[in-house]
Amino acid sequence: MDMRNISKEELKEHLADLYEEYETFKSMNRSLDMSRGKPGSIQLKLSGQILEQKYMGNFLSKSGVDCRNYGLLDGIDECKSIFSELLEVEKKNIIIFGNSSLNVMFDYISQCMLFGASGCTPWCKLDKVRFLCPVPGYDRHFSICELFGIEMINIPFKADGPDMDMIEELVKNESVKGVFCVPKYSNPNGITYSDEVVRRFAALRPAAEDFRVIWDNAYFVHPLYDEDDTLLNIFEACKEYGTGDHFIEVVSTSKITFPGSGVAVLAASDENIAEIKTRMTIQTIGHDKMNMLRHAHFFKDANGVHEHMKLHADIVRPKFELILDAFEKYLGGKGIAEWTNPRGGYFISLNVMNGCAKKVVNLCKEAGVTLTGAGATFPYGKDPDDRNIRIAPTYPSIDDLSLAVEILCVCIKIACYEKILIEKCE
Repeated sequence: MDMRNISKEELKEHLADLYEEYETFKSMNRSLDMSRGKPGSIQLKLSGQILEQKYMGNFLSKSGVDCRNYGLLDGIDECKSIFSELLEVEKKNIIIFGNSSLNVMFDYISQCMLFGASGCTPWCKLDKVRFLCPVPGYDRHFSICELFGIEMINIPFKADGPDMDMIEELVKNESVKGVFCVPKYSNPNGITYSDEVVRRFAALRPAAEDFRVIWDNAYFVHPLYDEDDTLLNIFEACKEYGTGDHFIEVVSTSKITFPGSGVAVLAASDENIAEIKTRMTIQTIGHDKMNMLRHAHFFKDANGVHEHMKLHADIVRPKFELILDAFEKYLGGKGIAEWTNPRGGYFISLNVMNGCAKKVVNLCKEAGVTLTGAGATFPYGKDPDDRNIRIAPTYPSIDDLSLAVEILCVCIKIACYEKILIEKCE
């Protein structure tokens, strides 16, 4: 039943019942966390063996470098081989970093600010620097831009990716220096960019020579089902247009092995790799080669990564299905919410009635359920419609998740029914 079509009296009766249920939840004094896309403890156990001595061997890389010592600024060859196969790029176009792809992105943007890119003026010396931000999107991308004073422009999503008509028009302005993207199982929508969208990115002719697309391919091996989405290789697409220098791709094993001690990877054109490595020779002696070595020995090859991720999917998939089933059961057909049904990644994007997201999040908090803040999926934390909430199902146990989503649905109904009641009384 669409709740917008019932009488004021019926709405009041529903609200009275809901508040009684809500007070019962509050009295439980639970603390349930769905705020971030973190692997659960069972997922982390999947990689426990990686810490065993047998995966360190004699500490020597294939090239004979002692991984306990200095050397190999851009990472060991056997680790690069795995990611070369996974990303379909040559090893010479890969650098292996420490555990955080976020750190790699932050560092790259900071270097563009301080030193510029492709020999162009450092961004910090320009009057205005703008980035295009597909929304809803990843809050940490927005935080990087905000910290450096980069103005952000919202780009709405379509069914197959960002609004490319809008992007193609905006990049004609030289102050537009880049785009942040999560092209596969996007955060939080779960959308994989279509081949057409990827080709249109590759074909962009921005006014700014130092234009950069940060291709944050965080969920590149994170399907929930056997049938994985296919993302067109951005560097292959660029060959037709000669635009490879515009793209910086990053991935990591944060949600493959351990978020706190994985490896991060950057893939880029010859020119960008050379520029980045020149600065790295001053910045660092190199990253943790012992960690690279054990990852390489643990997985052996790209197929080892894919097989490992099937184990993750078996753990994560029931959590997503639990959330989606609960949404359909408690919210379906009521006209107060809609949600995505992702095939991979780490999030579900939930839209409630306009003007209700903040209230839903606050009601949940009072009842012991912590969600990502309303507005976090938009630049500056400002959702213009106050409707989007990012749902992160992976971290809680199944039992905790079952209770958390039940509380969430009660809070959604309270916030939306009250809004409908107010509108009927006006």
